[in-house]
Amino acid sequence: MTSYAATRKGSHMLAAISTQWLKLNLKREDGQAMAEYGIILALIAAVVIGLLVTLGGDIKDALTTLTSQL
Repeated sequence: MTSYAATRKGSHMLAAISTQWLKLNLKREDGQAMAEYGIILALIAAVVIGLLVTLGGDIKDALTTLTSQL
């Protein structure tokens, strides 16, 4: 069984490692571009879905008319 002092020392070490990791990774810009691309992709998908929902009936009618004329 671990002692309270060992557990406390381990939590302090974990906090120090977490703080150090945050300091190093907050300055990195590698993942920011991917996040921006993800946001742009989500916005494009939302616009496309909105257009399909709005124009879906008209597109269906046009395709039905086209196929019936064939």
